[in-house]
Amino acid sequence: MMTGNLQRGALALTLTLVLAGCESLSTGSLQMPDIFDRSGSDEVVVKRQIPFPVDEYARLDKTGTSAVQGRLTYKASDGQILVGSEETVSVAPATRYAAEAADVALSGRKIEPADPRAREYTHYAKTDDNGYFVVRGVPAGVFYVAGSVLLPGGKSRSPIIIKQIELGEGQTRDVDLSR
Repeated sequence: MMTGNLQRGALALTLTLVLAGCESLSTGSLQMPDIFDRSGSDEVVVKRQIPFPVDEYARLDKTGTSAVQGRLTYKASDGQILVGSEETVSVAPATRYAAEAADVALSGRKIEPADPRAREYTHYAKTDDNGYFVVRGVPAGVFYVAGSVLLPGGKSRSPIIIKQIELGEGQTRDVDLSR
């Protein structure tokens, strides 16, 4: 299950630059893992019911002057707080297309990968060793901030952690990305 995710994560790490302990990656052609897509496992993949809404995305800006920063953590069943070190965090516009993926992911299932056009509007960052992240260049709007934590043993991941936020132009928003 994790081999594909680990390989994609290693590739993404190799292809990006570390900025002050955290990475802030722009949108565009860099193929980052889809946070909502829990691919790589033997689970049944949920087919998307909502087709990519071209008109809805066409009204969105791809970049802006806002930022999202925070920390990714997960409280394990034994009470231990696990830090999301070197994990990918995504900031995706809260469209009906993304909402469907978020609902499926929050239910513990995986959904088929997002349309590449949706990924053009999604911003990514890598967390530092302490789980902190900064995502810059985000436009104003409503977004899903999402990530998950590799569990001890390195063979499974925490459930997806998703927070919905609203950003104003030029605003920096702090997010406690924990569960």
